[in-house]
This record gives sequence, C-alpha cells and structure tokens, in this order.
Amino acid sequence: MPAPSSATPIPYCSDVDAIPQTRRPISDRLTRFRPVLPLLAATALALSACGTTPATRYLIEAAPDEERAPVRLRLRTMELRDVMLPAYGEGSQILREETAGALVAIRGAEWADGSSSAITAELARRLDLRSTATVAAEPWPLADPADLRLEVRLTRVVARADGQFQLSGQYAVASPDGRRRDFIERIDITVPITADAGEARAVAEAYGRALEELAELILARLAR
Repeated sequence: MPAPSSATPIPYCSDVDAIPQTRRPISDRLTRFRPVLPLLAATALALSACGTTPATRYLIEAAPDEERAPVRLRLRTMELRDVMLPAYGEGSQILREETAGALVAIRGAEWADGSSSAITAELARRLDLRSTATVAAEPWPLADPADLRLEVRLTRVVARADGQFQLSGQYAVASPDGRRRDFIERIDITVPITADAGEARAVAEAYGRALEELAELILARLAR
C-alpha cells in the first residue's frame, strides 16, 4: 500500500469559489475618497476664478446732442428695418484688423450690446434726431404705416489696420404707397480712429462717428 503524499492538493474551481475573500471590494475602498472629491472640485473652481478678470464693456459712442437745424424731409414717418451686420459684427467681442488681415479681439474688452437690434435702435435715434421726420425701428409702433421703409445692409464693419474705421454695404428705401421712387445706394464710409486702434474706447468712438455719417448720408439723399 503506497504511503500518503505530503503535497498540498490543488483546489478545483468550486473550491476556489469557496475560499474566503480577504480583500475589500473596490467600491468600499473608494468610499473613503468621496468626501474629498467635492472639496477638490471647489478648490479647482476657486483657483480658475482667481485668474479671470471681467471684461470691460463699451457702448457705441452716442450721437452728440449739439444744436443744429434738422434736415427737412418731405415725409412724416419712416420705419427702419433691422440692420443686417456681418456675422463677425454681431458678437460681443471688439475686433480690430491686424496688418496681415486677420481680425483679432481686443483683450479685456467687449461690446455692452453689439447686436443688430442695438445698432438698429441707435441708427433710428440718429435719423429721428437729425431730421423733421419721425423715425422708429421695426416693428412699427403706429397704426398707420410709415411713409417710407428703410433697409440697411452692412457687409463690412471693421477697425482697419491703417487706423480707419470702415462701414460699407448698401441701403434701400421703399415707399409702401408708391408715392416716392424706390432706390438703392451704396455705403462706403471711413472715419479715422483718433487713438491706438487696439484701444477699445477709440474703436467705440469711431464706430459712433461712422454711424453718424451714415445717418447724414441717408438724410442728404432723402432731402433731394
């Protein structure tokens, strides 16, 4: 009869499953770190906020309230439709052109409101202020339709690298009742930027003067 073996028997799979597990589950081990995660997230957020400086917001320079005779027009009312701007002109960033032609944002500066509706309201204000007609932006607020309808489409609104601010595009005048002749005219306005083109304040001031010249251009044409 053979002698009994002293070797340790190799367990079958069923035996392995029966061996008690001494290691703790991963979920239990991660539980110790859960209270720390919100603290780490809050710390990271606070550190990122410390390095962010709020942008300074600029309004387009308002029309001066100087005393001048209003342009006499042979119409009572005029509706200004929403001014169409190029896509880059509708954002909050104040852009300037580099010598290579690229448009770059002026750091730390934004428009307070550079939307199409804001430009429309400002241009309507200037047309109303400078003429004998009553001018309002759409939607037209009165029951009777306006005598004239004005549309302005700007294709270029840029602080150029050569120190000029440029507005270019077209404007169209239509008479709903047919009493006046409809027409389309080009817009090509440049005004000097009086300070460094990289300064947001100078760009805002030049933009305002360009809108003032646009209003004068339109009124001069309507007064013929």
